[in-house]
Amino acid sequence: MTALPPPVDDALEGHEAFTPIDDEHAYALETTVFETTVTATSADGERNGEFTVTVVMPTLDAATDDDVAPVVEDGWFETFERRLEDIFSVAQTSTHDTPRIERDLAAGEVRVILEYVAWDATEGVDDAKTLIEYVEGTYAQGIIPGYSYRGSAAALLTNAQQAGREAETGSSGPRDEGSGRSDPRL
Repeated sequence: MTALPPPVDDALEGHEAFTPIDDEHAYALETTVFETTVTATSADGERNGEFTVTVVMPTLDAATDDDVAPVVEDGWFETFERRLEDIFSVAQTSTHDTPRIERDLAAGEVRVILEYVAWDATEGVDDAKTLIEYVEGTYAQGIIPGYSYRGSAAALLTNAQQAGREAETGSSGPRDEGSGRSDPRL
């Protein structure tokens, strides 16, 4: 991979939720349960970068301990695709490609690829975080009750249950000692 444009590299490095991925000229979002990659190349004109955000998550069948019927797996994936059609409505950018959602049943994974152009590197990085969180939330909405989940899907359910308990009791969970804010990675 090529080096990130300096403004994008600086914005990613300065954002507390992103960490560099070794030797890949890319960053990962640390506040999600999924594998993520954010890269960028130089953009034309005055724009700071052309971003590519990739989110990899398990298929429904790969996320469960149970057998999932092919018709259920297909319906789940089609619904997931439809829910992501308007993903860029949550982003600041208005210059973007159509989201690509790929499924590899043999590997048990779904890959969401989002490409967009940012005039400002900081806004582009903020969009990356927002878009990844939107994908994660959309995936969580598609978790079907009645299955026994594992891996990242189980982690999403556990996080949601913990957040629900904290909302009931008024506690906010572990704190980041430096800022006094809840640490989103815990």
